[in-house]
Amino acid sequence: MLPEYDVVVVGAGHAGCEAASAAARLGSKVLLVTMNMNTIAQMSCNPAMGGVAKGQIVREIDAMGGLSGIVTDETMIQFRMLNTSKGAAMWSPRAQSDRMRFAENWRMKLEAQPNIDFWQDNVVGLLLTGEAVRGVKTSLGVEISAKTVVITAGTFLNGIIHIGEKQLGGGRAAEKASVGMTEQLRSLGLTADRMKTGTPPRVDGRSLDYSRMEEQQGDAAPGKFSYTATKPLAEQRSCWITYTNETAHDILREGFEKSPMFQGRIQGRGPRYCPSIEDKITRFADKDRHQIFVEPEGWNTCEMYVNGFSSSLPEEVQLRALQQLAGFENARMFRPGYAIEYDYFPPTQLHPSLESRAVKGLYLAGQINGTTGYEEAACQGLMAGLNAHRAVQHQEAVVLQRNDAYIGVLIDDLVHKGTDEPYRMFTSRAEHRLLLRQDNADERLTPIAHRLGLADDARLAALEHKQAETKHLLKWLHQESITPAEANPYLVSAGSATLNQSCKVEVLIRRPQVTLHALQNAVEKVGEELQKFASESIAQAEIQLKYGSYLEKEAATVERVELMENRRLKDRLDYGAIKALSHEAREKLLRVQPETLGQASRIMGVSPADIAILLIHLERAAPLAQS
Repeated sequence: MLPEYDVVVVGAGHAGCEAASAAARLGSKVLLVTMNMNTIAQMSCNPAMGGVAKGQIVREIDAMGGLSGIVTDETMIQFRMLNTSKGAAMWSPRAQSDRMRFAENWRMKLEAQPNIDFWQDNVVGLLLTGEAVRGVKTSLGVEISAKTVVITAGTFLNGIIHIGEKQLGGGRAAEKASVGMTEQLRSLGLTADRMKTGTPPRVDGRSLDYSRMEEQQGDAAPGKFSYTATKPLAEQRSCWITYTNETAHDILREGFEKSPMFQGRIQGRGPRYCPSIEDKITRFADKDRHQIFVEPEGWNTCEMYVNGFSSSLPEEVQLRALQQLAGFENARMFRPGYAIEYDYFPPTQLHPSLESRAVKGLYLAGQINGTTGYEEAACQGLMAGLNAHRAVQHQEAVVLQRNDAYIGVLIDDLVHKGTDEPYRMFTSRAEHRLLLRQDNADERLTPIAHRLGLADDARLAALEHKQAETKHLLKWLHQESITPAEANPYLVSAGSATLNQSCKVEVLIRRPQVTLHALQNAVEKVGEELQKFASESIAQAEIQLKYGSYLEKEAATVERVELMENRRLKDRLDYGAIKALSHEAREKLLRVQPETLGQASRIMGVSPADIAILLIHLERAAPLAQS
């Protein structure tokens, strides 16, 4: 009934949408299969994109030609740049989104792509020829032929929802679980395990007293995620902050006897850095309050997201505890929070391309790989869709390195270290984070995307214009002098030492207390010159001046690391025969089969001593490959 497709994408969450979009824009004929056409790109939890390290990922997705940044810009209701008091490597954009508009915008963009077809059904198994995928089978018995398959099942595989003592089969509130796929993948040799995540209650914003909370406004000059010509926000909605208290904690503790988490009904590991409220008051018993963010779900809805109050306690306990919070005394709950358990497949079973080691042509992306977060899922989907397309075209897979992008760090961590708890990206995971800033994602990745066909000529031209502007501005800052009379009034106000003689403007910019934005407003000739340049070019120039020496050192470090990173290991190297390796290293290396020495060095259990032994064997060119 249906034609053969180049790529079938199973699941239409953030990973599935980016996978389908990437493959289709490259020319593959794509079928996007989802159990519910009305929940494409649904924000299952927090209606927000970005945040610390996650914002960098969204900008990287955009620089690679993905759509998450554009959709976010077109549907956000608030923008904030986090960590601006810290160094540039820590600056992280975050947007509060309109949940309904976000999903609608994504669906419209997918429907506008002629290479994407849609099918509403549940995929229950793969069609195989030997150890290679040749399509999928649905619950309606429909067999769909495909050259490659990308599974982005999210939390739906054998999902179970927990609310107090109640257990409901489901992958999301009011949506059924997906059954059948896990069992088949296990039969093909893949290992599966269980993870847990959760979500907080949603409440009626009309029932809250915001005068009793702290207002959290967006940035006065809101930024955006996409490097394209999306429009910045003209108006924004505020978020709000309140706190739990001891009375609320006591009520929550009363419900522990019915808690699925404390009674052992939940076996999966939950996210370490996003614990439930019951977990917080247990793990941090010395704290008498916890911060709660009250976030609007959109422009035209009264529904509010209670960020920080994730819970699987009985619904009546959740409501009673919520009503103890300042501003929540008369709160009405739309729906309770819940925990959800689901199957995932440890990602060490994947190649760096996200293709399964066990089944040729099968790619896994998103929460099925043990990650948490829209951003982590979306970037995996982008790379899986790209590589599925390239496999169909018999082209080499694309693998971003750790010094290329946070996307490279994430996939490298997953494939070579694995995870036994929901993986969340942090800036601390990236050893080259000074190079992987949110402001330069286009410089790092757009040339790559352009060569691959994901970024058009207009994107590359915009990047080249930005780079030319930055170079021109740096030249002016290097050549232009500033007198004590021009600079000292500002320097006094900034708490910086005054000038005794004229100096170049770039010398002042290198001072930690001095910013180009402030100097632009304080010194007329600087202000007049900077009017000629775009804000992103100005930001690039300032970062290069302030962090130039550090950036040079980091680039040199990358060069040294790449010498080891790019030393290739023989295919199917017989690590068991290298007796000098530790027992754990032999076991892990045999299972993971890293492609390079750098990848081997990042496998959990492989020590620097083991790497030194491998390097000796490589230098000797010993005949260790199996026949």
